[in-house]
Order: sequence, then C-alpha cells, then structure tokens
Amino acid sequence: MSYETILYEVLDDGVAILRLNRPERMNAVIEQLYLDIQEVLATAEEDRRVKVLILTGSVRRQPEGDKQAFCAGADLKEHKKGERTPWQKREYILLAHATTRRLYEFPKPVIVAVNGPARGAGTELALNGDFLLMADTATIAFPETGLGTFVGGGVTSHLVRLIGRQKARELVFTGRVLDGPAAVETGLALKSVPLEKLMPEALAMAAVLARKAPISLRFAKTIMTRAEDLDLETTLMLEAEAILACMTTEDWREGVVAFAEKREPVYHGR
Repeated sequence: MSYETILYEVLDDGVAILRLNRPERMNAVIEQLYLDIQEVLATAEEDRRVKVLILTGSVRRQPEGDKQAFCAGADLKEHKKGERTPWQKREYILLAHATTRRLYEFPKPVIVAVNGPARGAGTELALNGDFLLMADTATIAFPETGLGTFVGGGVTSHLVRLIGRQKARELVFTGRVLDGPAAVETGLALKSVPLEKLMPEALAMAAVLARKAPISLRFAKTIMTRAEDLDLETTLMLEAEAILACMTTEDWREGVVAFAEKREPVYHGR
C-alpha cells in the first residue's frame, strides 16, 4: 500500500521501516503525515510479520549532494496558507498528540534513527520511540520557546524521565542544539554513529530484537513504560501475571526446548 507522506516496507527478518517522506520540505509535518503514521502503526500492530519498527527520515537527492533530514517540525509554509480557527488549531494539536501517543504505546519495539535535523514535531516523534539512535552529524533541539510556542507530544514528561529535570529544563528553556555525540552524552540518545552506519546500526539492533519472543517483548514494553508510575507491589503483581501468561504460550515451550537442545529458538508470537 502506498502513502502520501511516508514510505513503508516490511523486510524478511520481521523488521519494518517507516520513513517520513516529504524530503522537499525536510519531512516537515502536515496533518496527512500524522494520519499516515497512525494508519501504518495500526497496520504494523496487526501484522504478525512485524516484530520491530524503525522510524527514520528520507533523503532529498540533489546534484550538489544529498540533503538529510529526520523531521524539521511543523510545516510553517502550510500553516501560513490560511488562518486556522481556534477549533482547527485545537484539532491539529490533538491529532499530533494522538499520533505521538500511538507511537509511544505501540506494543512492539520502536527504534528511531535520526539521520538529519529533528526539530519541534520531529523531536516529539523521536522521543516517543523506545531507542534513539543518531548520526553524528544529525541534530536535535526544542526551539519552541524561541518561536513563541510550546513543546508537545509528551516532551515535558519524557525528557525529564530521560535526562533529569535540570537538563530537561535547559534544553526546553534555551533551545540548545545537540548533535549526535552531545545527545548521547546528555542521555537523550542511546548511540551516535557516522551517517553511513546509522541504518546498518538500526537494522542490526532491530534484527536482535526481532529474534526475541514477541509476547515477552510486549509485556516488557508495557510494564516498563509504566514503571515510574507504579509502586513495587503493583509491579511485582504485573510481572507475575506476565510470567504466568508467557508460560502458557508456544513460544515459552520453544524457548525451553531450544535451550535444552542448545540451538537458537524460533518464535512466532503465540
């Protein structure tokens, strides 16, 4: 199936790749892009072939050299075409939040590979994945206070949990731009690599995750996403229920047999 603003493919090893695809606008966000992302996430969730999702940006091919971008934020050119009513502005914000929340709660692992500039709505998408990988030359920032607007997509919560209150305030208050190595040092990104190694790194990580038991990963993501909001008693109860549920699956039996036979298990998510 083709989409207006994204490219989507499922590889043979259970890895799906979602590329933001408005390279002429540095993959800037419009309503249709949010709608396309939501549709792909719904499709990928139901597709048993998909074990892991990689989110990245497309590249604009130019005679003078390729121009990389993850997502430059909201498409201000589109915003300027016509004045929105207060209701339309609210609907746009709620659509953005519904999309980032859908990404955050997606039950399968999400690796975000930031290949170029990420700003505004792009940073919101990036922070709602499970793992953030960056090219050394890619940059990420929160420019909203310098534009008279405000961050969204759960950034004020995710950022504090990732790097702590003081560092989070600095990035949001000042809009300081971080390249890949600085993002890793700050704790915002997991890893930074040369641009040409970014997708191989993301694909290698995805391949490792795709070989794990899908039901186990789903429980891990669901419980760990809520971890900071749960007390120990609730956490232990949820873990116990997850263990018992896993022990009723074919994958659990496969894991036990494969371990005894000293071979790599083959999981099917059932």
